[in-house]
Parts: sequence; structure tokens; C-alpha cells
Amino acid sequence: MAEYDPDRFDDVPASFGRVGAHRAPRRPGRGWIAVAWALLASGALVVAGLYSLSLVSDSVTFEIPGFTEPEATPTPEPTPTATPTAEPVLDPTTVELPSGFTITILNATPVAGLAAQGGTELSDAGWPVGTTTNAAQDDIPETVVYYSDPANEGLARGIAQLLGVADIELSDAFPGAAVTVVLGADYAERG
Repeated sequence: MAEYDPDRFDDVPASFGRVGAHRAPRRPGRGWIAVAWALLASGALVVAGLYSLSLVSDSVTFEIPGFTEPEATPTPEPTPTATPTAEPVLDPTTVELPSGFTITILNATPVAGLAAQGGTELSDAGWPVGTTTNAAQDDIPETVVYYSDPANEGLARGIAQLLGVADIELSDAFPGAAVTVVLGADYAERG
């Protein structure tokens, strides 16, 4: 090891204690405190995240052993009430049809000419048929009679009964026609 000449810094009185850039020694266990805080913060973030996820998604549930949720009192089921239905109008000459009332018939099957066949069947019974054409889809399984005004329910029921179909539905999907008949595969099969 090299030998250096003594200088003024070598003769520091002991009364000064530590002098210069010396630091106090670290307390034992100080590194574990930082690790403990990091683990505590990570655990709190995980718990908060799982709780938030359980609020958003029903697929995440937590069951605490020994804890049972209080049973909810069963709510009484309402008694079903019969919905009033209009009587089917089988003969259009017995009622006053709304002004401009026409029936649109759409063929929703791959069978060609089915809309015209349905239109002829309704025209022969005295119903005013407007448009007969193909629907955008050609794979509808069941025929449905759609009506746009609740006042036309009886007319729709009569048309459905005449065509031998059971389904009618209140819908505004077909504007411009009071009643729209969408012929499905069941109408094509009856021949």
C-alpha cells in the first residue's frame, strides 16, 4: 500500500466526532420496511381491482367461508291477466276499413310466386291487396301477419285465420302498409 505524507487533515481532534462526507450507518431492517409497504400497496390494489371486477361482471364471485347471505323474501308473482284480443274480422265487407287500407304481402321463402298466390287468396275473399313481392330474406320458417295500428288487430286476426296462420304481431317495421303478411315456409308447405 502506498505511503502518503501527513497533512493537516490527518490531525483532526477527536472532539469533533465524525467530520466530512461520512454518513451514519443504516439501521438494521430498514430495507424490509420498504418491502412491507410495497406488498401492502400491491395487496390493496389487487383487492380493489377484484372488487371492481365483481361489480362489473357476474362471472367473478367471492364466497366467504362461514358467511351466508340472508335469504331474500320471495316476491309474490303477479297473477296473469288475460290480454284482451280483438275478434277476427273474416269478411271485410262487414266492417268499414280505414281510409287507404291495403295489405302488403311478402314472400320470405325460396318458392317463386308465393306472394302472388297469397294475394289472390286474400283478393278472392274481398281484402284490398296492395303490393305482392319478395322479402329481403327467404328463410323465414313461420308466416306472420304484422299490423301497425292496434285498431287493426281484428283485421290482422281475420287475415291470419283466412291464410291458416296463427301468428300476428303489432309492429311498426313495415311503414306504409296497415297490414303486412310475411309468408314463411309453413305457408309454402301447405301448398
